[in-house]
Amino acid sequence: MPTHWYNILADLPEPLPPPYDPDNGKRLELLKQVIPSEPLRLEFSNERFVKIPEEVLERYFQVGRPTPLIRAKRFEEYLNAPVKIYLKMEGYTYTGSHKINSALAWVYYALKDGAKFVTTETGAGQWGSAVALAAALFRVKAHVFMVRASYYAKPLRRYLMQMYGAEVHPSPSNLTEFGKKILSENPNHPGSLGIAITESAEYAQRYGGKYVVGSVINADIMFKTIAGLEAKKQLELIGEDPDVMIGVVGGGSNWGGAFYPFIGDELRSGKVRRRYIAVGALEVPKVTKGVYKYDDPDTGRVLPQLKMYTIGADFVPPPIYAGGLRYHAVAPTLSYLMYKGYVEGRDYDQETVFKMAQIFAQVEGYVPAPETAHTLPVIKEIADEARRTGERKVILVSFSGHGLLDLGNYADVLGFEKT
Repeated sequence: MPTHWYNILADLPEPLPPPYDPDNGKRLELLKQVIPSEPLRLEFSNERFVKIPEEVLERYFQVGRPTPLIRAKRFEEYLNAPVKIYLKMEGYTYTGSHKINSALAWVYYALKDGAKFVTTETGAGQWGSAVALAAALFRVKAHVFMVRASYYAKPLRRYLMQMYGAEVHPSPSNLTEFGKKILSENPNHPGSLGIAITESAEYAQRYGGKYVVGSVINADIMFKTIAGLEAKKQLELIGEDPDVMIGVVGGGSNWGGAFYPFIGDELRSGKVRRRYIAVGALEVPKVTKGVYKYDDPDTGRVLPQLKMYTIGADFVPPPIYAGGLRYHAVAPTLSYLMYKGYVEGRDYDQETVFKMAQIFAQVEGYVPAPETAHTLPVIKEIADEARRTGERKVILVSFSGHGLLDLGNYADVLGFEKT
C-alpha cells in the first residue's frame, strides 16, 4: 500500500486559479476557523508527494485497503468487443465506497486541531457514512447534514451512519440560521449539497467543531489518490497499460483520486496520450453544460468562490437516486483539466443508467452504486467504437461503490414489485 498521497498541483502546466473572496476576506476567515489547518495548508502546497500519517495508514488497513483490481470478463463477453475492462473496486471498503479514503485523513487532522466534533454534508450517504466510521475509529462525534431528499429516500445509509454513532440531520434543518431561512421560504425543500455545505460550516463555527470536506477541494482529492496509486501498482504487476480511464463525478474526488496519479505522470512528461472521461448525471449536467467560471461552492455563499465548471450554486437538482452526483459544480483541478481538453465529459439519464446496472449485475454478479453505474454506458460506448474499428482497448474504471443499500431505489426505477 502507498505510504504517500499524490498532489496534482505539482504537475499542472500552470498555477490553478486561486479562490476568490467577494466579501473582503470574511469568507477566507471563516474557512480558517472551520477547516482543519493541515488540509488547508496542503490545499495550496505544490509538494508532489505527501507522507500519510501512521495513524491514518493503520486505519486504511483496518477498513479494507488495499482494494482489489478486478477484470470484468463476463461484461467483456456481453459487450462482444475487443476490450479489456479493469475495475478498481472501491466498494470493497467497509462503508462500501471510495469516500473513506479521505474521511480518515480529515478526522485525524481535525483532532490534531483539538476539534470537539466534526461536521459534514452528504448526498447519497456514502460520504456521511465514511465520516461517521472515521469519527468512530478516532473516537469523536460526527454531525452529518444529509440532503433532505436522500435522507428519506435512502434510510439504510442513514441507519449505517447512526450505527457508527453519528447524528444525522435532514438538510435544510432547523439547527442553523441558514437552514431555518430555507425552510421558512419552502417547508418542503428537497435540499441540495450546496445547502448542506453551508449548514455544516455554520454548525461547526457556532459550536466549536471542524468541518470536513467530502469533495471538490484539492486536499480532499489528494487524500483519495491512495486508490489511484494502488491501481498504478496493480496494473504494473500484471503488465497492463490502460488506453481509456472512466469515472463518475459528483464533485470530482472519486475521479481525481483514481486518475490524478496517471494523468499527473503524463502532464509531467509533456504529452497526455490516454483518453480520460468524466461522467455525470444528465439531470445535473455540469460536466457537459456547465460554465467555467468563479462560483460559490455552497448555496449560502459563506465559503470562498472557486473557478470551476458549474450550473449555478442556486441550482436545485431533481431528487434523482444517484444523490452523490447532485452537486452543482466540478472540482477546480478537474475543471481545469476539462477546460484544457485533457478530460472529456459525458452525461447519462437515470433510466438508461439503471437498466445498464441491472445488466451488469446479472453478468458480473456485482450491484454497483447508482452513481458508479453511470460509467457503464460509457464503457459500452468505448466497446462499440472498438468493435467498429477493430482496435483493442484497455479500460480502467473507478468502481466507486456498491449498491446494496440502494436496492429500493433501483426497484422504484426498474419497476420491481414491492409488497
